[in-house]
This record gives sequence, structure tokens and C-alpha cells, in this order.
Amino acid sequence: MSECRTLYPRQVVRRLYSSFAYGAPGLGLLLLRLAASTGLIAAGVLPFRGDLPIALAMRYLVMIGTGVLLLIGLWTPIAGTLLALLGLWHAFHHPAHRWTCVLLGILGAALALLGPGGWSIDARVFGWKEIHIPDRRS
Repeated sequence: MSECRTLYPRQVVRRLYSSFAYGAPGLGLLLLRLAASTGLIAAGVLPFRGDLPIALAMRYLVMIGTGVLLLIGLWTPIAGTLLALLGLWHAFHHPAHRWTCVLLGILGAALALLGPGGWSIDARVFGWKEIHIPDRRS
């Protein structure tokens, strides 16, 4: 009989990334996050200059929220997957900006697969911790 285990969010993120990259790879992931989030936030904010139907405004708010999550590096696998799906959806529905949407979708998929890097909230919350146990001398 197989054993059923419950995974908590910390365990899920830890299973996705055994380590959070620092140094040059971490800087590269930070730059990827900055590029993807800047493009996504800008694409979500610009339509709010005029009047929008509520359904369209909600879609752009999701884009802005996803961009903020990527910017700070929180829940990066979820935000990257959402960005990849948003990029695909927008590529089919906005032919004028198809290649921009495809590029953002590829950046989202890459971030979902590679992780946030060492300079992120995910690394601080879900990363490995070093515990110092003082010597007990009596």
C-alpha cells in the first residue's frame, strides 16, 4: 500500500530548487526577472489611461500583479507559469504585438524552470537556513 504525504509550500519550493543561485548566475536570473517584470508591468499599466470595461481591467490587474511578483521574486514558479500562459494568450489575441507577447511568455517559462535566484524573496523565505547551536558547557 502506498503512503500518502502532504507537501507544504516550503517543501514544494524546496523540491523545485535544490539551491538558489548567487554570483553571476544569480545576477543573470535577477536581470531576467527585471526584464520580464518591467515589460509585464508596463503592458498592464498603459491601458489604464482610458476607460476600460471591468473584465479587461481585471485582466490587466492580473498582469500587473504577476509582474510585481516576478519583480520581487515571490512565488516565482507560479508567476513564471502565469506569465507564460498570459504571453501565449495575448500572442493569439493581439496580433500587432505578437512577438513581444511571445518574448514575455518565453521569459516567464524560463523563470518558472530556472527559479528566482539568490536575490529574491523566495530565497529568503524558502531557502536553506544555517542554524547556529551554541555549545552547552556546564
